[in-house]
Amino acid sequence: MKIGTPKEVLEGERRVAMTPDSALQLQKLGHECAIESGAGEAAGFTDAAYKEAGVEIIKSAAALWKASDVVAKVRIPTDTEIKRLTKGQTLITYFNPSENEEQLKIAADKGSTVVAMEMVPRISRAQKMDALSSMANIAGYRAVIEASNNFGRFFTGQVTAAGKVPPAKVLVVGAGVAGLAAIGASTSLGAITYAFDVRPEVAEQIESMGAEFVFLDFEDTDVKDGAETGGYAAPSSPEFQEKQLEKFREMAPDMDIVITTALIPGRPAPKLWTKDMVESMKNGSVIVDLAAERGGNCELTQKDERIVTDNGVIIIGYTDFPSRMAQQSSSLYATNIRHMLTDLTPEKDGKIVHDMEDDVIRGATVTHEGEVTYPPPKPKVQAIAAQKPKEKKKELTPEEKKAQELAAFKKQTRNQVTLLAIGAALVLGVGAIPNMPASFMQHFIVFVLSVFIGFQVIWGVAHSLHTPLMAVTNAISSIIILGALIQMGSSSLLVTILAALSVFMAAINIFGGFLVTRRMLAMFQKS
Repeated sequence: MKIGTPKEVLEGERRVAMTPDSALQLQKLGHECAIESGAGEAAGFTDAAYKEAGVEIIKSAAALWKASDVVAKVRIPTDTEIKRLTKGQTLITYFNPSENEEQLKIAADKGSTVVAMEMVPRISRAQKMDALSSMANIAGYRAVIEASNNFGRFFTGQVTAAGKVPPAKVLVVGAGVAGLAAIGASTSLGAITYAFDVRPEVAEQIESMGAEFVFLDFEDTDVKDGAETGGYAAPSSPEFQEKQLEKFREMAPDMDIVITTALIPGRPAPKLWTKDMVESMKNGSVIVDLAAERGGNCELTQKDERIVTDNGVIIIGYTDFPSRMAQQSSSLYATNIRHMLTDLTPEKDGKIVHDMEDDVIRGATVTHEGEVTYPPPKPKVQAIAAQKPKEKKKELTPEEKKAQELAAFKKQTRNQVTLLAIGAALVLGVGAIPNMPASFMQHFIVFVLSVFIGFQVIWGVAHSLHTPLMAVTNAISSIIILGALIQMGSSSLLVTILAALSVFMAAINIFGGFLVTRRMLAMFQKS
C-alpha cells in the first residue's frame, strides 16, 4: 500500500508525520511512500532527502490524498482534508474524537478508517506508539528552555569575583511525562528543583532525578491507587485541592520559575496557580503553562500568548512547544506512526490488517467500516501507571518498637556468638594437627581474625556502596607489590621476570581500583 504524508496546513505547524528514516523502515514493511512537496522543509527535511530515501514527491495535497491508501499526518484534519477521504482509505493522525463528532460522522459515512494517535492506550506494549508521551517529553524539556530564555538570571548558582549568584528555584507541578522531562532539564541546568504530584508513588522517580518531592500533610487524598486506568492522575477531592492550593500559596513567594503540566486529555485543565499566587511572586519570575490549550493551570494564562503581569511575572501560554523543536518532534512522531503501521502490517507484505481484537489497534481506532467506534472499550491489560494498592503498615507503639529492636539485637548477637564458636573450634582443630609449625598457626590466626573483622566491616556498609568498596579494597590489597619489589633484585632471571610481572599487575590493581572508586562515588554526588 502507499503511505502518503501531506504538508500540515495549520498556521505555525512545522512538524511532519514522515521522515526519510521512517520512510526507509516503512518500505521494509512492503509499503510505498509518498509525500507532498515541501512537507518536511519546516522540520529540516528536504525533498531531495526524501527522494534519496525512495519516497515519491507529489506536488499537490489533493493529488497526494487521492493517490494514498494510508494518509499519515500530525494535526486534526481540516474540513477540506476530511472531505478528501475515500472508502477504504485509512487516516492516521491526532483527531480529538471526544470533541470532533462532526468529522467522526463524515469519516464513518465515507467508509474510511481513522486511527487517532492520542487514543493509543497507555499500556506497556503500546509505549512505542504513544505519541502523547513523545510530544509531552519534548514539551517538558522545551518549557524549561523557554523559561530560561525569559528568566533574567542563571539557573545554577555561582560564586564569582563580582559576587555570589544564588541558584534558581523551580517548581514543577505534575510529574507525568512532561513533568519528568522538565525536572530532568531543570536539575541538569543546576536549579534547585521541587516537584508536586497527587500520585505519591512518583516521589521516588522525582527524588532519583535530583529534585525534591513536595509532600502534603493530608492523609485522605481520595485518590485511588494514585492514578486512573489510563495512566493519568485521578481527580482529587475538594479538601485535597484546597490543601494543595494552600501549599502552593506558601511556596509561591520563593519560586523563581513555575512549570505546570497537570492535564488529562479531553478534560479542562485544573486551576492550580491562582491570581493571588501570581501576585505574591517576585518580579522577573516565570510561569510556563503547558496546559494552556485546555484553559491553563494558571488563572491568568492566555492561550498562545506571553504576558507580563503588573508585578513583573512572565506567564507563557504557548501551545506549540513540540513544533518549536520540529526536527526532533517529527522524528519521534514519525517513529510512533511507523510502529503503528508495523502492527497494522503483521506479515510485512505491504497489506494493512486492521485487527479490531488487538487492544492497541482497537483503542486507537475511532471509525472503521462505516461505523464510529469511539469510545473504545477498556483495554484488557492494566495501564502503565496503574499499580496494586500497597498494604498500609500497622503503626507500632513505642513499646512495640523497643521490643522489636531488642529481639533483632538478640538475634544478631546469637548469630555472632555462634559464628565465633564455630571459628574457634576450627582454629583449635587446625592447631591439633601433629607437627604443625608454630609460625603457621600465627599466620593462620591473623588470617582468620582479618576475615572476621573484614566481614564485620563490609556487613555494615550500605549495599549501594559495595562496588566502590570492593574497588578500593582491591587497590589496598595490592600492598603485595612490596614483596614483588623486594624480589626484583634477585640473582635469578626467572624470579626477576616474575617479580616485574607482579609489579605490573599489582600497579594496575592499585591505580584501577582507586580510579573506579572515585568514579563510582561521583555517581552519588550532586554536581
